[in-house]
Amino acid sequence: MTPSSHRHRSPRSHVVWIALLASAMTSLPAWAEGAFAQLYAARPPAGSSFVRVLNPDTKPLRVKIGNGPEQTLSGDTVASAYAIVKGNSDFTITLNGKTTKAIKVPPDRFTSYWPISATDPTDLRASDDSAGAAQDALKAELRFYNLTRDCNEAKMGIAPSGAPLFAPIASGTSIARAINPVKANLVGGCGTASTAALELPALQPGDHFSLFMRGTAAAPALSGQRSATETYKP
Repeated sequence: MTPSSHRHRSPRSHVVWIALLASAMTSLPAWAEGAFAQLYAARPPAGSSFVRVLNPDTKPLRVKIGNGPEQTLSGDTVASAYAIVKGNSDFTITLNGKTTKAIKVPPDRFTSYWPISATDPTDLRASDDSAGAAQDALKAELRFYNLTRDCNEAKMGIAPSGAPLFAPIASGTSIARAINPVKANLVGGCGTASTAALELPALQPGDHFSLFMRGTAAAPALSGQRSATETYKP
């Protein structure tokens, strides 16, 4: 669309455009990342779901979701992008060359999977990332995952005061909350052991940022990553 054609758009066409935009937005899951940034992108079919893999360890993890491309998770890249899958339909996840049994998730759901066995990468735990998701488009969402295998009360607070940001959570679980998109330093902990402080990036309203506690109860480590969804290709 040229600038001149935009200037001469009729009032009626503006009404039609707003109605179409509203319809498109209401057909998506409530907290699909970057909804406004992807206004001109192709939309996944109704009933789609979104699946990603997390790497709880420091060793690289090769990940392939369904028929998607292989990704390698290493270093501070803990999470893959959410892959788009068909709800209530079988798909598999391949981790370091080993493929899981058929997996099925409900439609309109965001789900994270990660290995819980040190020897079998296909032994997975799931987190329903839609649960407790922020509905306020003026706020950002933080979701905290305890990926350690031995810390049953992972904590998260604001540094340097230590004011709690989340209630302590058990190993293999996650918790979410909405925040005003402000800058802050966060610190995780387990018992008397604390992580190094992590500075949140500049978040925008509607952003979703994941916090991951890894390592051990005696030596926990904290990292963070902005959530992302793969582009849908019809």
